[in-house]
Amino acid sequence: MRQGIDGTAMASFLIALLLTGASGIAISQLQKRNQKGLQGWGLGGRQFGTLITWFLVGGDFYTAYTIIAVPAVVFSTGAAGFFALPYTILVYPFVFVTMPRLWSVCRRHGLVTPADFVNLRYGSRALATAVTITGIVSLVPYIALQFAGIGIVLSRLAGSVGSSLEKMGLVVAFGGVAIFTCGAGLRAPALIAVAKDVMIYIVVIAAITALPHHFGGYRHIFTAADEFFRTHPGAVVLPPSGFNAYATLALGSALAGFMYPHTMTSVLAASSPRAIRKNAVLLPAYTVLLGLVALLGIVGVAAGLRPDSSKDVIPTLFAIAFPSWFKGFAFAAIVIAAVVPAAIMSIAAANLFTKNVYVEYFDRNASSDAQVTIAKVASVVVNAGALAFVLAFPAQYAINLQLLGGVLILQTFPAITFGLWKRIFHHAALLSGWIVSLVVAWILLAHGNFRSPTYPLAAFGQIHDVYIGLISLTVNLAVTAVLTLTLDAGGVRRGRDGSIDGDYVG
Repeated sequence: MRQGIDGTAMASFLIALLLTGASGIAISQLQKRNQKGLQGWGLGGRQFGTLITWFLVGGDFYTAYTIIAVPAVVFSTGAAGFFALPYTILVYPFVFVTMPRLWSVCRRHGLVTPADFVNLRYGSRALATAVTITGIVSLVPYIALQFAGIGIVLSRLAGSVGSSLEKMGLVVAFGGVAIFTCGAGLRAPALIAVAKDVMIYIVVIAAITALPHHFGGYRHIFTAADEFFRTHPGAVVLPPSGFNAYATLALGSALAGFMYPHTMTSVLAASSPRAIRKNAVLLPAYTVLLGLVALLGIVGVAAGLRPDSSKDVIPTLFAIAFPSWFKGFAFAAIVIAAVVPAAIMSIAAANLFTKNVYVEYFDRNASSDAQVTIAKVASVVVNAGALAFVLAFPAQYAINLQLLGGVLILQTFPAITFGLWKRIFHHAALLSGWIVSLVVAWILLAHGNFRSPTYPLAAFGQIHDVYIGLISLTVNLAVTAVLTLTLDAGGVRRGRDGSIDGDYVG
């Protein structure tokens, strides 16, 4: 039975939020004078060194919903949910090799978005627009999930009061995101990410220290979880039947991770390629944190929790393990861990809309100030749309759409990543491959009612569950390669390449 509001927890929660919010507003005011154009507002002037970039990338890559969703998947499936760990290990060598080259060419030509790069490299406005649409579509449900994470925390704090406090809190959270983004642009969430990460590390370390004492230590926890999974779906040790899904999910997610506009925005905001490479070496520290968070799903199984939704596992465990004052602090950390990435995501979407829709199609002569104004309005509209979605529909809809968004954003991989070295593919072939892959992805996801990221493929007399994003990407590359050979053989001209080899310093 749900209880009423815990006054101590609520007070601690509000104090933590107000202190962090006040620092964010102060930062916004102090940094206004340093902004110059969209590069100043949307990329922080490309001035973030190694430390701030580390917090910034961690702030948008490891979100509040990660903290809630990863343990929820582990709680529901066991070992299969740990695929997020190899995924976040595989992604950083990719960042080390590719992102300094992207930063270099974007800095030299004053590019703000991945679509800017595609337009420069391939001379194709249509292909750049395809990347823009994919980026914005993939971000809106991702932002909605951050608001959903806030809703879960507020629901736990509200207790038996009902949903009115939760909805009011979501509106306040929306206001906080709007203030941060409109005030100092990327600078505010970048610096608030420092406080966010410190708070999350404190909470996770406290959780992995306190929770075992409640449930007899980790040996007992894993034994109890193993006994549970013998009679329920899932396993503590991944069975061979789950290897293909696990491996392809990890690989596909790693390839898609830094195709998202918000992660790419964080990279482009760095001060140098060296800062990016240093971060690729240092960021696996977050994977350690993620592994500890994922373990809490196993703790939830051993604790005998039976929540209405697996997403309630973390809030429930925190309520069990922590005193009221620290519970409020922990919930505040999760909310801040949602506000920071939501702000970065909305800025990334606003950058895309401003540069690759408004300027490209409506006003090529828009001044720097006009572009910043349009971007601020766009960021508020994007956040408002995400908030409206969360308030109007169950969180499961946002989860399903984010699943689709992850598959879709992976289809921009050929145009962006291959283009960092050579123009191997024809721009028309890339656009055709993108279209075909989207159709394939939609069909395969619809087959599983948009609830499963994998699709059962028959090969060598066996059924193999494979990540739909990788299947679509394979189709994408095949179509692109064949059409490139055909178009080049037919003498169809390629778009003008606006860059030179010297632009790509990696």
